[in-house]
Amino acid sequence: MTAEGMVFPCRFPIKAMGENAADLEALVLAIVRQHVADEQILSHQTRPSRAGKYCSVTVTIEAESQHQLDRIYGALTAESRILMAL
Repeated sequence: MTAEGMVFPCRFPIKAMGENAADLEALVLAIVRQHVADEQILSHQTRPSRAGKYCSVTVTIEAESQHQLDRIYGALTAESRILMAL
């Protein structure tokens, strides 16, 4: 168990939000794939905002460590098209 209370490996959903664009899901997946193997990506889904201006992409991975998660979040937030990552 880590200081945050998580036990690795574990299923972990990563949500990234940006303006609604046809390639946002592909962009988020490409960033996540830089840090995880394809078999660690368990699922992904896209959901537009109520008004349709924004979109969230949730990628559930089999996370190996807090360090891995920190690298993924760092890469997502460094991308100018990603407005927020949770």
